[in-house]
Amino acid sequence: MRAVLDANILIAALLSRSGAPAQIINRWLGGAFELVVSEALLSELERALAYPKLRRRIPPADAAEFVSLLRLAATVAPDTASSGFRRSDDPGDDYLLALAENEHAVLVSGDHHLLQMADKLPIQTARSLLDGLTDL
Repeated sequence: MRAVLDANILIAALLSRSGAPAQIINRWLGGAFELVVSEALLSELERALAYPKLRRRIPPADAAEFVSLLRLAATVAPDTASSGFRRSDDPGDDYLLALAENEHAVLVSGDHHLLQMADKLPIQTARSLLDGLTDL
């Protein structure tokens, strides 16, 4: 299985080391699935981790180490334009939809704009992905 984790899931993994997002990262590191990222996703993650409210909770060194781990250990796919017919209510999320579609991966997010599309596209919450990995 291949998965794209939205930046909000990646950040949640750093904020709560025992929550579903952190467990997903641990399962990925253990080889349970292939994590797919892109430079756009990594850039969004780096920008978010630099926000003052996150810097207070996630030390800059930990943030940099995490992004470096993703860049080295995950599959880095090319950024591609959105296919045009699958658009989120938030156009800023279109690149995630295109990435997941082009890489034949499930998109994991906590974003309600994306989760509203789960009946049409392979989009899951962190908990549903984790439950699926546990059943394997």
